[in-house]
Amino acid sequence: MITETGDYFTLQVADTKLAAEGEACKLESMKHPFWSLPILFLVAGSGLTAEKPKPLYMSPIVTSATPGHSVSIDVELNDSRSLFLVIDETEDGDTCDWANWIDPCLVGPKGTLKLTDVKWKAAFSGWGEVRINRNAGGQDLVVDGKSVAHGIGTHAPSTIIYEIPEGYTRFIARGGLDKGGVNQQGGKTSSVRFLVFNEKPGAGNSATGEETEVPVERFVVPEDLEVTIWAQSPLFRNPTNMDFDHHGRAWIAEGVNYRGTRRDGKGDRIMVVEDSDGDGKADKSHVFVQEKALQSPLGVAVFDNVIVVSQPPDLLVYTDVDRNQIFDAAKDKREVLLTGFNGKNHDHSLHSVVAGPDGKWYFNQGNMGAQFTDRSNVTFRIGSPYSMRQIAGRKSDDGHVYLGGFSVRMNPDGSHCEIIGHNYRNSYEQIITSLGDLFQNDNDDPPACRTSWVMEYGNAGFASNDGLRSWGADRRPGQNTPTAEWRQEDPGSMPPGDVYGGGAPTGITFYENGALPEKYNGLLLSCESAKNVIFGYQPELQEAGFKMERTEFMTSNPERKWAGADFKGRSNRDINTWFRPADVTVGPDGAIYVADWFDPRVGGHGTSDRTLSGTIYRVAPKGFKPVVPKLDLNTQTGQIAALQSPAINTRYLGFSMLKGAGEESIVPLVQLAKDSNPFVAARAIWILAQLGETAEQALSMLLEAEFKGAGNPQTRIVAFRAFRRANHPRMMDLARRLAVDPSPAVRREVAFYLRNEVATPSVISILVELAKRYDGKDRTYLEAFGTGATGKEAAVYAALVKDTKSSDWNTATAGVVWRLMTATAIPALQERVFNQKLPVADRTQALESIAFIRSGSAANAMVDIANFAQEKELADRAAFWVKWNNDRWWKSYKPGDKLKRGNTKQKLVSVVIPEEQGPSKLPSVAEILKLKGDVTRGKAVAGRCISCHVIGDLGLDVGPNLTGFGKRFPADVVARAIVEPSAEISLGFEGQYLRTHKDELEIMGVVLADGDPVIIRSMGGITQSISASDLKSRQPMKRSLMLSADQLGLTAQDVADVVEYLRSSEE
Repeated sequence: MITETGDYFTLQVADTKLAAEGEACKLESMKHPFWSLPILFLVAGSGLTAEKPKPLYMSPIVTSATPGHSVSIDVELNDSRSLFLVIDETEDGDTCDWANWIDPCLVGPKGTLKLTDVKWKAAFSGWGEVRINRNAGGQDLVVDGKSVAHGIGTHAPSTIIYEIPEGYTRFIARGGLDKGGVNQQGGKTSSVRFLVFNEKPGAGNSATGEETEVPVERFVVPEDLEVTIWAQSPLFRNPTNMDFDHHGRAWIAEGVNYRGTRRDGKGDRIMVVEDSDGDGKADKSHVFVQEKALQSPLGVAVFDNVIVVSQPPDLLVYTDVDRNQIFDAAKDKREVLLTGFNGKNHDHSLHSVVAGPDGKWYFNQGNMGAQFTDRSNVTFRIGSPYSMRQIAGRKSDDGHVYLGGFSVRMNPDGSHCEIIGHNYRNSYEQIITSLGDLFQNDNDDPPACRTSWVMEYGNAGFASNDGLRSWGADRRPGQNTPTAEWRQEDPGSMPPGDVYGGGAPTGITFYENGALPEKYNGLLLSCESAKNVIFGYQPELQEAGFKMERTEFMTSNPERKWAGADFKGRSNRDINTWFRPADVTVGPDGAIYVADWFDPRVGGHGTSDRTLSGTIYRVAPKGFKPVVPKLDLNTQTGQIAALQSPAINTRYLGFSMLKGAGEESIVPLVQLAKDSNPFVAARAIWILAQLGETAEQALSMLLEAEFKGAGNPQTRIVAFRAFRRANHPRMMDLARRLAVDPSPAVRREVAFYLRNEVATPSVISILVELAKRYDGKDRTYLEAFGTGATGKEAAVYAALVKDTKSSDWNTATAGVVWRLMTATAIPALQERVFNQKLPVADRTQALESIAFIRSGSAANAMVDIANFAQEKELADRAAFWVKWNNDRWWKSYKPGDKLKRGNTKQKLVSVVIPEEQGPSKLPSVAEILKLKGDVTRGKAVAGRCISCHVIGDLGLDVGPNLTGFGKRFPADVVARAIVEPSAEISLGFEGQYLRTHKDELEIMGVVLADGDPVIIRSMGGITQSISASDLKSRQPMKRSLMLSADQLGLTAQDVADVVEYLRSSEE
């Protein structure tokens, strides 16, 4: 099966080498978790009964204790014309069951015929290959220490099939254990039974390999639906992905050469399969294109005569100019639309394209990584610990860092690409609904597969944010796998949706309208190949996110006896487990179609079905008679019908032509926007938003009640998204209006819109409005808000907590600050940690907030907590974070070196800030600002400030964080803060003057913690703990702790230079 749940692709090579050396079979004994048998079995089930054929011969169990490690076989064949040589594993499974047919021959009136000279019809081996005069691993045949010159080597369970020529009536051979197995684990696990049949074996025995699909009787679907076979091999082979054109033809990407098997030297194919006579079953197929460059492509999409194929490193576009569904290089066009996607013939690579309701194209890539440049000349650099580490953590040209697997939205011409989700492991496919919601599934490594709604620009959390570490390296004590793998306790990670454990998810689609009863509208379908099931969800809005309850829409394995998968090994005899759905889609006739790869194994980067079989099943109402509408796309009626199609890429044809027709399309689209099916109505809204002012006015009137919050939140979401995609000139006004919408789902869309907006006062005010409406519980809403605040965190924080003491924060405000991860919040957070009047849970939450801030000031603050917190649980937690981050995002600051060891008591020292002597000798602020400032000189002068202030990643947070300070305030405010620091003292940085009994010390600074002891931080970051008994007096200071410009020896030009630096610096 062309997906995997663990990276064990070197297993067979390693196992062969191991066997050649006769060493322990550690790897082979582990093989069941990674792969299953390359053999097909018949299994009797409900409604299917058949007597088992009796073998002509069945040996006793042969083990390493059997004399000679072998048995003699002499079988009368009589008039049989078929010979089935079977080797079965025994009760202990098939570990190390290397076995040989020694000197096999046919005997009769015509003499003796060596089977080693006869070509078999079919041959299957449970491991390795069936080989003439070699064992399954490719070495010499050796049985009980003796070389065998003539024989057939294989591995149980195995079947070899021959046609018996005329004139031969007996079969003679010896069946023996090969040294490849006996030499491993002391031969204790090698045990087989040899059988000879003259007809196809039955249930419970290795079968012939003649089965090519799971019978429809084995499937369980909802009672009002049925499963039928629409198409099957040999019309196509090994389907990896499929799409339907608007004529009802299926276009199928094949993976015959999956993982370098090179079964077809001409390359893989894109097949066209059709039902030519309209009887409901495909009867014809032909090759659209076959190229050596095509190596197991994982995506095909069809837009009229444009066929898009996902073949790393390229996203290919074929234009079938003459429309004969056969690519001819002399007539047709082949274009590399985009290139730079890593992972040729690899599961974690480039996946299929689908058209969105906005007219954009959407596709995704697994975590093999990519470095590609779109047609707008914007380069994206996306790596991870898994692959392309050399670019992991680097910014793309759009200014953002993307990691691992990712989703892309772009114009159909390859321009204006946007990364709209990232840091996946390997999302095999994604689907976008007519409402504009993107859903995906994602493959796991250990058992943590998921089906998710992808929040726009969301980070799934698989790798660390610097791109250097896997989730396992960052798994904290006590975290279970799903929590750690998708980083659910870290700010900045999107909610994972339904995490259901082990599996191998593949194709996905969304049913909106069609042949099924109306209750199925809104059904998300996700293929789970390891569990032989199509999961069904009907996502419902729940706060800002979605409630996703999983059901089994279609399964061949209702008893859930999984086999042949990485997460669930064991010998795989049950054909019910060979249903390996690779893709699911909705056809233009409104039925659901499922492409089955069909294989006894899934995962481990390999396959076992040597017949290369595949089947496309149809799921539809009982008695369904398929009818594909004939669409005349040259007429408005045909275009509207295309837009209403159940098939997603057919809808794109309607979208394109209706948009191209301009104002002529407005009237029918306004009517369609009133459709009772919200998915169909939404399709009209997207186009109307792009048809100019007249259409916008009509749409606004249509949605006026919605914008008042009186209707369906999803309709308001669609309208907002549609206007946004159309670059509506009044988007900010609409955002401000919807920022107070009663639905948190609507408000999160406003946050997504603000992500790429600069930090203007208007943007900040809207973000603060969104923050104030956070309920303290909705993680989806919180992450959406954090996304909107990207690059504006410090400004949002300052506006949010302005004139508010940290002790007065409620749970929601504390949660927002946790998500912002801004260094400007560190003093307030540290104050909360040391505030003994707050509940311990609130103080711990503040400590955890500091832990995720990537700055030296955060590291220092955590060290202070570890060294000075009176509560052991807080001190221990802080020490944990210091040690944890010492090798992570605080590595360059080495905070671990600053932790106190044992009970070393710190000697107190006096810290006194001298008073300014007389009025300032500098000119007025107004005169200073008339001087031309110099950024370079200003940066040098500002270096004096970092003994008390943080600027960027440098400095200590005794005073307010100056990162972004100059951007947030007018020049006169910045200059006055330097010249006259006592004129206005920032909230939370009021100085305190303490005196001690012992040593008569005077200490001036900012009190971090009241109580016993009092913790105070002074200039230079000196932090001291004073016991209550030693505190002689304490009084607030009436002046700033900051030295004035005069005291620092600054000239007027120095001040102008610093102001210019702070005003211009991104820091």
